[in-house]
Amino acid sequence: MQLELASPLRLLKEVQLNVDLAVIGGGMAGVCCAITAARQGISVVLIQDRPVLGGNASSEVRLWILGATSHMGNNNRWAREGGVIDELLVENVYRNPEGNTIIFDTIMIEKVTEEPNITLLLNTSVYETIKSDSNHIREVIGFCSQNSTSYRVSADLFCDASGDGIVGFQAGAAFRMGAESAAEFNEPFAPTEEYGELLGHSMYFMSKDLGKPVDFVPPSYALMDITKIPRFRKFNVEEHGCWLWWLEYGGRLDTIHESETIKWELWKVVYGVWNYIKNSGNFPEARNMTLEWVGNIPGKRESRRFEGLYMLKQLDVVQQTHFYDAVAHGGWAIDLHPADGVFSEKPGCNQWHSKGVYSIPYRTMVSRNIENLFLAGRLISASHVAFGSTRVMATCAHNAQAVGVAAALVKNQNLTPAALADEKNIHLLQNELLKIGQFIPHLKLDDDLDLIQSAKIEASSILSLKELPFDGPMFSLIYGAAQLLPVAAGKSPTVEIECSCGHDCDLEVSIRRSLKVYNYTPDHILGSKIYSLKKGVQHLEIDLDINFSEPAYAFICFHKQPQCALRMSQTRVTGIVSVFNKQNIPVSNYGKQEPDPATGFESFEFWVPIRRPEGHNIAMRIRPGLDAFSSNQIRNGLFRPYIHTNAWVAAFDDGKPSITVEWPDIQKLRKFVLSFDTDWDYAMESSLLGHAERVMPFVVRNYQVFDDQGNLLIEKKDNYQTRNEIILENTIKTKHLKFVFERTDSHVPVGLFGISIYNDI
Repeated sequence: MQLELASPLRLLKEVQLNVDLAVIGGGMAGVCCAITAARQGISVVLIQDRPVLGGNASSEVRLWILGATSHMGNNNRWAREGGVIDELLVENVYRNPEGNTIIFDTIMIEKVTEEPNITLLLNTSVYETIKSDSNHIREVIGFCSQNSTSYRVSADLFCDASGDGIVGFQAGAAFRMGAESAAEFNEPFAPTEEYGELLGHSMYFMSKDLGKPVDFVPPSYALMDITKIPRFRKFNVEEHGCWLWWLEYGGRLDTIHESETIKWELWKVVYGVWNYIKNSGNFPEARNMTLEWVGNIPGKRESRRFEGLYMLKQLDVVQQTHFYDAVAHGGWAIDLHPADGVFSEKPGCNQWHSKGVYSIPYRTMVSRNIENLFLAGRLISASHVAFGSTRVMATCAHNAQAVGVAAALVKNQNLTPAALADEKNIHLLQNELLKIGQFIPHLKLDDDLDLIQSAKIEASSILSLKELPFDGPMFSLIYGAAQLLPVAAGKSPTVEIECSCGHDCDLEVSIRRSLKVYNYTPDHILGSKIYSLKKGVQHLEIDLDINFSEPAYAFICFHKQPQCALRMSQTRVTGIVSVFNKQNIPVSNYGKQEPDPATGFESFEFWVPIRRPEGHNIAMRIRPGLDAFSSNQIRNGLFRPYIHTNAWVAAFDDGKPSITVEWPDIQKLRKFVLSFDTDWDYAMESSLLGHAERVMPFVVRNYQVFDDQGNLLIEKKDNYQTRNEIILENTIKTKHLKFVFERTDSHVPVGLFGISIYNDI
């Protein structure tokens, strides 16, 4: 028994923690920052004020994670974010293709707690920030309501990934809230006062069919007059969860201090909507449905944005500005919402896309006036308009990974966060990010320590793409279809296709490329021709005699002709994809973007992929064959298709292909990194949608590595991840290595983006 005498004042239990980096906020940004930093070898405390990790992606809110892939509804090919966020999403698709956010919670907790350098504090709210001087943070204090403990966390560096920016705010970091005027940064898309300056919160609900009648009695606070929601006629029994993202409110209020007020209004809306569905009589199909879950906290979009050493602007996104200190990329549309949200007469969002992905500079992630404060997630230094794109979770996670590596470099190189932004230092950060799988537009890895750079490389076979076999279904050209092919400088190849026509008809074929070679918007028409087709099945040879001035992806476009169908192919190849001039309404893709020029956006067509198991390549014979899959590409420092395939692909008939690397002298080897193809084009939404595949079809599942004596060094089975990093227990000595890969899908040849080999860990 414990007996405590009466006392006028008792103090809470207090725990002191001292680390290299304190990360405040356990959303996707905080999680990816903490894991990345810990893997770089520094000590981290991750402080999260909720019982689970993931923020808006967690089971508490249940929003899907998206970024540059934009539901595969824009022209950003192979644009999914790399690094830890990719690892998490690939893991989730493998374990949880149904998109259950509770399972995703467990994956995030597992990944964080597996890192020995991370101390995780859940249910802990930071409420005080203490500075050692005017521009330097010394420690933060948080309180955990579950164990009644106060935590004092001292750190050399702090990363505010809290969304609202509690640490930055208390520390006196410069910030903004609300929209800038159009004139301040020359942003034509800046909202008017009538549209509103802040994006609101959203509340989701999930419904379920119980197979028997279910009644619903609404709570007294439910919104009973559904006509107060101008778009109430859009409600139906099929859409729930984040399909109803537009149940949004709060843009006219203080989205920080009035968040609870906003939550109550959203509860009224949600229960009012469900009452309308259940009791209005307009939805008899809802008779057996119940309300399975309603969010207890809303998903917040916008509050403070902090001022960094640079502020990202509308023109940077639209014009794809090249930054010397680029460390991440974005690609979601600039997506602003009316401040009145669900009660607005306006459309729920106003989205305009760029023609490709854009770079995000490191300087946006460093506070301009607090010397040891990093910014991560949605609160990085961006104008309100640019924030309309950078705010989405995969983009937030990607920039946070850059912060994780930056923190380790600052610690190990004895720099300040601002000094790392100097042009003489920034390459250190960029190279380390590229090593761990981060994609940075216009950059490739240059790693002098990678021994494969000095090795001779031989492959058992190399694909020369002469045919995508004529063994797939027919596809009716109810909208345009195109095949992306990686072509070399010089004359375009001749292709032969098979088509079937219901009547005599004309078919327009064009060859296009992007005006910017690194984009995938087919905005440059190189040539076109009208072909007269007869009723029935026929083969058509297409030779538009086009010359390419540089290597690029060519679009062989077959324009809309409902009387004509094309033969497709079951074969899928790394770096090859078909796209279609079709709509994707959830991301404001109506086939063509046609903004008012005064908004500062460009007009262009959307040519987008179709999700598997559909979305086959167009069957064709290609003359001459495309020699785009050299084994030397596994050391070119690019680990996804970007301007070129950047992959080695084995021949179709090579069932157990191999790569041999050899040096003139014996090498001491310890670490290996293999980069596989988990389809960077595929949007791995974390919740609700579900996925047809647990493993992407291009991934090598099984492989072995042998030394020059034939000894088996590594054997991997059932791989599904993008990046395999293997560290041997002991250093080995050898003059050559043989990597042997097993082909497991008869329609997909083995492909590989990279092999790196090191003599130390």
